[in-house]
Amino acid sequence: MSACTSCGACCASFRVDFSMEEMDTHGGSVPSGLGQELTATLCRMRGTDYSPPRCAALSGKVGEKATCGIYEWRPSPCREFKEGSPACERARMRQGLAPLS
Repeated sequence: MSACTSCGACCASFRVDFSMEEMDTHGGSVPSGLGQELTATLCRMRGTDYSPPRCAALSGKVGEKATCGIYEWRPSPCREFKEGSPACERARMRQGLAPLS
């Protein structure tokens, strides 16, 4: 079982920017209410520009039971994020979680 099903550290650590074309209003799958337009071609997941960031699609408590409410429709940066990667380990450290390795 993936540690991602309980972690959520990445969703509460990083800004998530993605192409406007990924929004459902532009033919993509990311629900329009969860993205905010930055430029004519760039969007950001709501909540990820705060300090500390917390994606608006994240449900639950980080490190215990955190899940993505739009997992099937998440933007490309989230799809490309790899469990156990250096960025994952940085996010876990920021949240006070032990490394996966």
